[in-house]
Amino acid sequence: MAPATTATGAVTPLLPKSEGGPRRRAVPGAVFNVSTSIIGAGIMSIPATLKVLGVIPAFFMIVLIGILVDISVEFMLRFTYSGESTSYAGLMKESFGWVGSAAVQICVMITNLGCLIMYLIIIGDVLSGKGPEHLGVLQEWFGIQWWNVRAVAILFIVVIVMLPLVLYRRVESLWLSSAVSVFLAVLFVGICSGMAISAIIRGETKSPRIVPQLDGGASFFNLFTAVPVIVTAFTFHFNVHAIGIELGRPADMILAVKISLVLCAAIYFAIGIFGYLLFGDSTMDDILVNFDQTSAGSTNSSLICDIIRLSYALHLVLVFPLLNFSLRANIDEFLFSKRPILAVANKRFVILTLALLVVTYVLAITIPSISYIFQFMGSTSAVCLAFIFPGAIALRDIHGISTRRDKIIAAVMIALAVVTSCIAISTNIYKMAVNSS
Repeated sequence: MAPATTATGAVTPLLPKSEGGPRRRAVPGAVFNVSTSIIGAGIMSIPATLKVLGVIPAFFMIVLIGILVDISVEFMLRFTYSGESTSYAGLMKESFGWVGSAAVQICVMITNLGCLIMYLIIIGDVLSGKGPEHLGVLQEWFGIQWWNVRAVAILFIVVIVMLPLVLYRRVESLWLSSAVSVFLAVLFVGICSGMAISAIIRGETKSPRIVPQLDGGASFFNLFTAVPVIVTAFTFHFNVHAIGIELGRPADMILAVKISLVLCAAIYFAIGIFGYLLFGDSTMDDILVNFDQTSAGSTNSSLICDIIRLSYALHLVLVFPLLNFSLRANIDEFLFSKRPILAVANKRFVILTLALLVVTYVLAITIPSISYIFQFMGSTSAVCLAFIFPGAIALRDIHGISTRRDKIIAAVMIALAVVTSCIAISTNIYKMAVNSS
């Protein structure tokens, strides 16, 4: 892949070269980073999508979106290695000029900042709850204290745990935390699976809805509100270049993406079906709320529920640095495109890192719910990053490498993304209007 090109035309390396030459991380490290970029807050809402779509349509929707994401990433990598770009914004700039570059950067900012805010909100919900009706783990264990209220608990996590991780300047340095994060996601699914299988043996599971229940036009349009959730859950395109550049060979990155998508799709469907079996139509948009409600049982079940909630919160803590990495890089490229690269600008790197943590923290303790953020991102910025922009690059085809099949797939991808997003946005606006009246 070519080195980065600044706005003035000067060619600069992405990072200073080490004496031993370029460093390449093996495919497993890339798989961990890609998988961690994919599995974030989306996993908690997958069971609710099964409640809306039904088991069979949800399975096919997860598979379809996974396939389309694989195709869109292939488009991005193919055009990246045919040109001179080393970032998503640079890739769009080659095809659509500064307008395309700015569009990607704005969408990445919206998507990643929204995700980081959601992560802190969820972590706060797990540790400190949402009031007397929904206590957090720390409040259940130690009672309500000044040090386990929401603002203090989140601040402790941000300063003690997240700050050291976000100060890494190479995304490959996060491979170990990413591996732990993937393990925690698998652990989360494993415990839920065990609880569901145990409930099946005891005959206590809920009857899953195999197909959606349609009782009118409104119910039909509600099906489209599940699409943004799954799209957001598979969106990791903002980290494709960061991981791919440090990996080295294009074939290795393509392989890492395919492995990660299969792994994540399996995890999503597993947590979806087992979570839905456990709670049925009472499945909440945030399945952690369901586990909190079940903690009123025996001491053993209460402990298991606490382990589930804490493992998920720790998973999000470890996902946070990867999304922060691409958010910081895009903001810097957007605001300081003519300055030296961020990796060698110590003062700017530290100031931007601290500013992002402060903004994310303030918004996380101010915004009470994640539901509207999720729907907004999945219907706008995330769908642009995942499908519309890669499809547009393939259709534009400035290097003349798109086949007729590629262009047909790209056109269908864009059309599906636009139609489903418009319906989802309209349905959500209607539901908000009804709820407010």
